[in-house]
Amino acid sequence: MNAEEKKELWVQCAKFHGHVCGGLTIGYKAALYAMELLELGFSKDEEVVCISENDACGVDAIQVVLGCSIGKGNLLFHMRGKQAFSFYNRKTGKSVRLVLRERPDFASKEESFAYLQKREPEDLFDVKEAVCHIPERARLFRPCSCDCCKETTAEHMMRLQDGKKLCLDCWKEYDRFRV
Repeated sequence: MNAEEKKELWVQCAKFHGHVCGGLTIGYKAALYAMELLELGFSKDEEVVCISENDACGVDAIQVVLGCSIGKGNLLFHMRGKQAFSFYNRKTGKSVRLVLRERPDFASKEESFAYLQKREPEDLFDVKEAVCHIPERARLFRPCSCDCCKETTAEHMMRLQDGKKLCLDCWKEYDRFRV
């Protein structure tokens, strides 16, 4: 990918996200690095999978650059509060986990943003082995009606309680060990 194509992708990321910031830069640089390391392109279906360990701004850039989305089932979350992303290439079976390195303390967001913008991806991330297994492809589930609220819910999200099929909103969790 040439410099002009990268610049255009950055503009698309900013437009999708609504503004530019350090967090968006982190996701943008992680996506570009994953493309390089795993020979990835834009995912039209589920060829590329991203498991993000945060729900911060960078996830928006990953959606734009790599085509990962919750709706397609190829953007998943393993919430750990880390600026870390695991990427998977379903065609080759290869994967990588990119973890943002510790950065200097900055007096302002603008200084942090400038620092991130000036660095190459390989200077920002440690490359590690992916810790999560590649998930199965997204499945379609049969709709079921909740016996209480009558709203339709995917069957895998239903619970049985007192002989009734209940959605998660109507189901009352039982756990006598939580004291």
